[in-house]
Amino acid sequence: MSAWAFSTWRQQRLDEFELALDQFIHINAPPSLLEPMRYAALAGGKRMRPMLTMAAGEAISGLATEQQSPLLRESVLRAAAAVECVHVYSLVHDDLPCMDDDAMRRGRPTTHVQYGEAQALLAGDALQALAFELLSADVGLAPAIQVQWCRALSRAAGAMGMCGGQAIDIASVGMPLSLEELEHMHAGKTGALLRCALSLGAHAALATPEQVQALDAFGTRIGLAFQVIDDVLDVTADSQQLGKTAGKDAAHNKPTFVSLLGLDAARAYARDLHDQAVQALAQSGLRETRALEALAEQVIVRTN
Repeated sequence: MSAWAFSTWRQQRLDEFELALDQFIHINAPPSLLEPMRYAALAGGKRMRPMLTMAAGEAISGLATEQQSPLLRESVLRAAAAVECVHVYSLVHDDLPCMDDDAMRRGRPTTHVQYGEAQALLAGDALQALAFELLSADVGLAPAIQVQWCRALSRAAGAMGMCGGQAIDIASVGMPLSLEELEHMHAGKTGALLRCALSLGAHAALATPEQVQALDAFGTRIGLAFQVIDDVLDVTADSQQLGKTAGKDAAHNKPTFVSLLGLDAARAYARDLHDQAVQALAQSGLRETRALEALAEQVIVRTN
C-alpha cells in the first residue's frame, strides 16, 4: 500500500470510527459524568488500537470496510470503540495524582484537571463499563463471538494484562530491570490491549484460531515496538509534540528501554521488532495485510 493510499485508508477509517464513537457515547447519564466521559474519549489521539481492530477485520474478511456486510461493519466498529474506551479509561486513571500525576493529555488539560479527581475517576470507570456494554449488545452477532470478545478484553485489561503491567511499573520505580523483565512488564501494560484490538477485529470477521494466532504474533512484536518508541519519544520529543509531559520517565526514575539499552540501540531494537512483525504477517496466509503493514510502519516512524 503506497503512502498516499494508506493516508486515504486511515482517514476514511478514522472518520468512520470517530462518528461511531461519538454516537456510542450519547448515553443517558448525568451531565456531570457524561461531560468528562466525552471530554476524555473524543479528544482524538493516534487511535492506534481501533485502527488495528478495523485493519484486522479487513485482513480476515478480505473486504474493505465499505464492502463489508452491515453486521460485520457494525461489529468491527463496536469492537474498535470498546477497546478504545478501555484505553481511554486507562489514560484518565493513569493521569490521576495517585498514579502519574500528569496535567496534560493529547495537548489539553487532563480530565481530572478539567473536571476534578472524583469525576475523572468515575468517568474512567464508566468508560470501562461502556466497553463491555458495546460488546454484549444485541446486534445480531452470535453470542459465542460476544463471549470471546468479553473474555479477551477483560483479560487484556485486567490483572494478567494492562493492570498487571501497570502494577509492575509502579513497583519498579527506581529499580533496575533486565530486558526480559522490561519486556514482560510492557507485554501487559501496553502490548495486551494492542493484541486484543487485533483479536476483537479478527473474531468479528469470524477468524479461525490459526488466523487469530498469526495476528497475535504480529501484535506481540508491534506492541513491544510501540512501547520502545514511546520511551524514545519521552527523551527526544518535547511536550508540545507529545501532547503530554515529556521527560517524565527519567524524572520519576522509571526503567525504560532507553535507560537500559541507550537511545540508538533502543531505536534499532524497535526496528527489529517491526521487521519481525511484518515477517509474521507475511507467513500468516491472511488475505489482506497492507493496512496492518502500514500501521506497523507508522508505529516506528511516528513523532508523538
